Amino acid sequence: MSSNYTIRTQSPEETASFAEKLASFLHAGDVLTLEGDLGAGKTTFTKGLAKGLGVKRTVNSPTFTIVKEYEGRLPLYHLDVYRLEDSDEDIGFDEYFHGDGVSVVEWAHFIAPYLPTRRLDIRLSYNGETERKIELSPLGEDFERVCEELMK
Repeated sequence: MSSNYTIRTQSPEETASFAEKLASFLHAGDVLTLEGDLGAGKTTFTKGLAKGLGVKRTVNSPTFTIVKEYEGRLPLYHLDVYRLEDSDEDIGFDEYFHGDGVSVVEWAHFIAPYLPTRRLDIRLSYNGETERKIELSPLGEDFERVCEELMK
């Protein structure tokens, strides 16, 4: 039975910094899902994660391309599957989820049947104008350990 872990950040910079720290624990084939309302900080979080993975390029939301790939210490596959709502299209998710990089999936609930069972679910929510609540739900022992490390 996995636990949930919650942290609160007070600014976009803190949110990005937390994600950068998380990146140091990630390995090839890791999948993170990102849920949250528009403006909750999903792209800010992904930018911090990219920085932690050594990505040099500017990261922005792949809303119109569905997938953007970035080179870093590990490749970062940034998927925004919002446009796949009500679609049963499989755009080759396995190639990303079981590939040699880290996958971040925004609006992941739209492709729930394709998600791997071992992953880290992340929900960002508003808590006032700049404060964000970040809820981590690890699915798998290794992500459970990562969350425990992050809470130290």
